Amino acid sequence: MMRRPLPIKTKKNHPNNPWKKRFTILILINIIVLVLFGMYIYSPIPKTEIEQASNQYKSKSSSEFVVRSTKQNVNDLVNAYIDKLQANSDYQYTINIDENIQLYGELPVFSTTVPLLIDFDPEVQDNGDLALKVTSISVGDLKLPSKKIMQYVKKYLSVPPWVVIQPDKQQVYVNVTDMDIRSNLEVEVQQFDLKKNNLAFKIRIPYQTLGINPEIQEQLEKDDEEKDSSD
Repeated sequence: MMRRPLPIKTKKNHPNNPWKKRFTILILINIIVLVLFGMYIYSPIPKTEIEQASNQYKSKSSSEFVVRSTKQNVNDLVNAYIDKLQANSDYQYTINIDENIQLYGELPVFSTTVPLLIDFDPEVQDNGDLALKVTSISVGDLKLPSKKIMQYVKKYLSVPPWVVIQPDKQQVYVNVTDMDIRSNLEVEVQQFDLKKNNLAFKIRIPYQTLGINPEIQEQLEKDDEEKDSSD
């Protein structure tokens, strides 16, 4: 009896599934990103960067800040200072800061006192000082040369030592950088735009004012390192 030949089984070729491949690639990419992110987060910060950040102040003697103010704030501060300055003065004056700077006061002329009005245009200097240029000046109804009136102003009005009245140049020079401030702060005028009400001042705080001396601090740290190494 003859046997029938067994049918030969053939493998079926399954079509490639592109979505399965893409999904696998996406998972691998996510795993790689997570590993790299974890390495970045938990990797230690180089010691040199920490030392540079902590020792950066040692190369300086002070820190600087920019303080912005308004015309009204500066006006109030200036007049408060003037009131204290001329407490024992015979001739008074005030300052008004608006579109320009105006000085209202009084001067003795011909054995009488007459009102004084001066208009100034402020100009910031490269070194941080402020020059007040005279744009108009009058003493009552008297017709006097501007230079002569400025000489009277210099003679009779009380001003701090860092304010210089210069009749020849028709200006008042304000040595802001030479102001004597108790806390040893150093001040410079950065912007003085009255029309835009934009007044900015650079404030420099010396480290010694805060009891910090970078040179002494650095020497103490060196001494501590030498002591540790000897132990």
